[in-house]
Amino acid sequence: MIRPNQLFKAFADETRLRILNLVAQRERCVCEFQEILCVPQPTISRHLAYLRRSGLLVARRDGKWIHYSLAEPKSSVHEALLRCIRNCFCDVDFLKRDLKRDRRPCRESNRRYCFSA
Repeated sequence: MIRPNQLFKAFADETRLRILNLVAQRERCVCEFQEILCVPQPTISRHLAYLRRSGLLVARRDGKWIHYSLAEPKSSVHEALLRCIRNCFCDVDFLKRDLKRDRRPCRESNRRYCFSA
């Protein structure tokens, strides 16, 4: 069972909010977070691990890539917070800017964009 205080602590960091906002749109890989958020990979990985431990994200391996998506809600609090991620963040300026940077090419990959095959 996920404790509500864990969920709220996950929301208490700007980088984690930015990650959750991006994942609410669709599944993403680490290099996408690096490019869009302009944050180093170790920082992204630390926040992704925190969000996984909090029960907000799940990971799926596809070869050498790990893709992250929102976890299915485990409680009513969890469900309400997921609704907030999907619906309440649309008016936050720094989150809107992240979504505008979404289609920047990924320098860490030999693919044109991290999210294209």
